[in-house]
Amino acid sequence: MAMVDSSKIRNVVLMGHSGSGKTSLAEAMLFLSGGSDRLGKVPDGNTVFDFDPESIRKKISTAFSQAPVAWKGARINVMDTPGYAGFAGEAQQALRVADAAIFVVDAKSGIQVGTELAWDKATDAGLPRAFFLNKLDDPEAKFDKVVNALRETFSNKVVPVNVPLMEGGAMKGAVDLTEKKAYTFGADGKPVETALAGDFDSYRDMLMEEIAGTDEDLMMKYLEGEEITREEAAAALQKGILAGDIIPVFCGVATKMWGVTMLMDAIAASFPAFTARGTEKSVDDQAIPVDEKGETAVFVYKTVADPFVGKMSFFKVMNGSVTPDTALKNARTGEVEKLGKIYQVKGKTQIECQGLSCGDVGMAAKLPAAATGDTLSVSGTVKYKPATFPHPYYTKALKPKAKGDEDKISSAVNRLLEEDQTLRYEVSPETKQMLLSGLGGTHLEATLAKMKSRYGVEVQLEDKKIAYRETIRKSCKVEGKHKKQSGGHGQYGHVKIEFSPGEAEGLTFTETIFGGSVPKNFHPAVEKGLQECMAKGVLAGYPVVHLAANLYDGSYHDVDSSEMAFKTAAAIAFRDGLPQCAPVLLEPVGKLSVLVPDDLVGDVLGDLPKRRGRVLGMSQKEGKHGWQVVEAEVPEAEMADYVHDLRAMTQGRGSFDFEVERYEEVPQAQAEKIIAAAKAEQA
Repeated sequence: MAMVDSSKIRNVVLMGHSGSGKTSLAEAMLFLSGGSDRLGKVPDGNTVFDFDPESIRKKISTAFSQAPVAWKGARINVMDTPGYAGFAGEAQQALRVADAAIFVVDAKSGIQVGTELAWDKATDAGLPRAFFLNKLDDPEAKFDKVVNALRETFSNKVVPVNVPLMEGGAMKGAVDLTEKKAYTFGADGKPVETALAGDFDSYRDMLMEEIAGTDEDLMMKYLEGEEITREEAAAALQKGILAGDIIPVFCGVATKMWGVTMLMDAIAASFPAFTARGTEKSVDDQAIPVDEKGETAVFVYKTVADPFVGKMSFFKVMNGSVTPDTALKNARTGEVEKLGKIYQVKGKTQIECQGLSCGDVGMAAKLPAAATGDTLSVSGTVKYKPATFPHPYYTKALKPKAKGDEDKISSAVNRLLEEDQTLRYEVSPETKQMLLSGLGGTHLEATLAKMKSRYGVEVQLEDKKIAYRETIRKSCKVEGKHKKQSGGHGQYGHVKIEFSPGEAEGLTFTETIFGGSVPKNFHPAVEKGLQECMAKGVLAGYPVVHLAANLYDGSYHDVDSSEMAFKTAAAIAFRDGLPQCAPVLLEPVGKLSVLVPDDLVGDVLGDLPKRRGRVLGMSQKEGKHGWQVVEAEVPEAEMADYVHDLRAMTQGRGSFDFEVERYEEVPQAQAEKIIAAAKAEQA
C-alpha cells in the first residue's frame, strides 16, 4: 500500500449507542469504496469490522476495529467502536488518535444514553463532531424531530447538510443542501440525481447561515443574497467543523448504503486532517507542534496479543513519516525499537505498507517493549499524552476448570492486560483468589472467551471473598500451659498473658516478668507463637489486628523447656483467651463518589441505605452543569454489583469511584451470617 499525503488522511471514529448501526455504516463505507467484495451484515456474522469471535457470537461490537477506506483521493481511516458501556476502554483508544467523531443515531429511537456519553467523550477529547441519522427507512423514523432534539440537547451549531427526500412517509432519497440537488439511491446505494421536490429552504438557510459565519467575505455574500458555491461551502464546512462552529448532520440507511457516498464525499472534502490541528498534547499537557517534515514520532494507541502473529502494536504517526525498518527510541524504556515491516489493518487483514505519512495509522508486529500509551521517536525525548481509561470496579475470582491451570491462567491474563487497559488482575495475598476486574459482567465474559479461544484456558467466575479482619474489644488475662512427657526429654512451656486492644495494626508485644519465671531467651518464641496465631482468628478464621499482648508471668523447666514448647503455650493462651476478650469481626469500608445527573440523585440516595451506606454530602460537579457528586461511605461487601446497579438506576449515565479507606465493626446480625458461612466452608 502506497503512502498518502498527510493532507488527504482522515481519521474518523464512529460512536453512539449500541445497536445504532455503527458497524453497518463502516461496512457500507468499505464496500462502496471497493475495499471489500461484499457488504458485511452484523446478523450474518460476516462483517470485516466485527471479526472477533465474541463479537460474532453476541452480534455486538466488543472491540475497536479499523480499516482504511480510499475515497476520492483521500484515505479515510474508519474506526468502529463498541457502544456498550462494558467496552468503553475500546472507544477511548480510538478517541485518542481520531481527528473527528461521527455519532450514529437511530432516527427512530433518537437521542439515547450512548449518544450522550459519546458526545461527552468526544467533546472532552476536543474532537470535531458530526451526526449520521441512520435507519430512516423505518416508517416511525422522524428526521425533523431528532434534528430538533439534537440542537436542543447538544448545540444550536448542529445543522443538517443532507436531509431525507420523503415520499408517502418513507425515505426515497436525500437532498444535498450545499448544492441544492436531490438524489435517489439505486440498488448499489449510489445516488442518482432526481427532480427536487419539497420545501427544504429552512434547513438550507440554517446551513448557509452557519457556513457564512465562518468567513467575513462569505457573510457579505450571504447577506447580499449571492449564491455560495459548492467549493466555497466545502471549504467553509472544513473550517467550521475543525473549529467546532459547525456540527453537520448527514442522513441515510447504512444497511442499504443510502446516503453513505454523500457522507464520504463530505469527509473527503471537508473533514479535517490531523496536520490541520497544528499541535498535539504532551504527557504534561504542553503543546507539541505537528510537523510532517520533522522528527519522526509515533504514538502506540492499541496493543493486541495475537497467539499466532505475536504482539501487534497499533500506532499513529504524530510527526514526520515512517518507512519499514525505521528505528525509534521508546521514551518510557529508553530502548531503541526497530519497526520492521509496517502494515495498515483492515479488520483482521494486514496490508503491508511502503510507508506512512504524518497523521496516518499503522501497525508493527513484535515490538519487544512497546506498550499502549508509549511514544517512540528518533530522539526518544518526545512523550505524547496517553489516553485515559475508566477504572474497573467489577471484580470476580477466577477458578480453573482443570487442576493445575493456575500458571496458564496468569500467563493468558497478563497477555490480555497488554491490550485491554480496563482490566486489572491480582492474586489476593489474604484470600489467595485470582481476582480479575473489568467494567462489567459482559466485559469479563468477553475476556474469558478470549482466554479460551486464544490460549485454550477455561475458567469459571466466582464471587470475590471479602478480606475481613478480627479484633478484640476488652482485656482479659489467660494462662497457657504445654506439658508433655513421651520418653527422654519432655516438653514444658507455661505463660500467663494479658490480651488487650492494641493501637498498632499488628501485634504489640510486651513483657513485665519479674524474677525470671520465663527466661528472656524464650520471650521471642512466645511473641512468634502469637504472631503465627494472628493469621487465623477465633471467630471465622480471619486475620487478627490491633492486638496487644503482655507476658506477665509463667514458669519453665530446666531440662524440658524449649522455644517450641513456649510457642505452643502461647498458641494455647491465644486460643483460650481471645474468646474471652469480646472478639468482633471487622469489614473494609470505602469512600464512594457517585457522579449522577441532577434528576437521578434521588434514586442514588435512596439506594445507599440498602447497602448500609452513610451519605457524607453532595455537591455540584465543577465544570459540568446539571450533575451532582454524591459522597458516601459504604462497606466493600455491598459494592459487588454496584457497576450494574448504578447503570440500571441512571440508564447508564452515572459513574463512580470507590476506594477502601479503613475497617469498621460488622453489625451483629451481619457478622453472625459471615461467621456461619466461614465455618461451613471450613467444615
